[in-house]
Amino acid sequence: MSFINYMAREINCKIVYYGPGLCGKTTNLQYIYERTSPDAKGKMISLATETERTLFFDFLPLSLGEIRGFKTRFHLYTVPGQVFYDASRKLILKGVDGVIFVADSQIERFEANQESVENLRTNLAEQGYSLEKVPYVVQYNKRDLPNVLPIEELREALNPMNVPDYEACARTGPGVFDTLKAVSKLVLTELKKGA
Repeated sequence: MSFINYMAREINCKIVYYGPGLCGKTTNLQYIYERTSPDAKGKMISLATETERTLFFDFLPLSLGEIRGFKTRFHLYTVPGQVFYDASRKLILKGVDGVIFVADSQIERFEANQESVENLRTNLAEQGYSLEKVPYVVQYNKRDLPNVLPIEELREALNPMNVPDYEACARTGPGVFDTLKAVSKLVLTELKKGA
């Protein structure tokens, strides 16, 4: 549910990074933030309570062009990973334009990934969205670690819809911008349909 700022001639889009605890959502956002030009981004805001943290920042990618004379500004959010914070997750998904599911590739995190995808599906449905209809990309993070599942296994379990997916290492950067560009393009395609 994009927000149009007519004064600034901007279309504001919300992209949410979703996934199990400690999968690399925050690391993705920090990597992107550190490598985005200061002129093109807002401040990174961390909404922290005693036990959870949500990161947020917005940026204006100059290379993605305009839609009917409007620039596109993306607002990137992370959700808290622990299921305990489900109310926060639901709130952050409100008005979402695109979702990146960050999977932890480690063998011991397989079930946590599956639970998190189901939780995403449920929470989107409660907001009136369908995972099949929202622009959606999967990232298989932590590919640099020794104890990772083969991509084919992860893909079969976590990406049955065969949406765009990417191998990544959010700490060092491979796959981070590829994932973001893919979901951004899907969001822009949806916007152009409605334009």
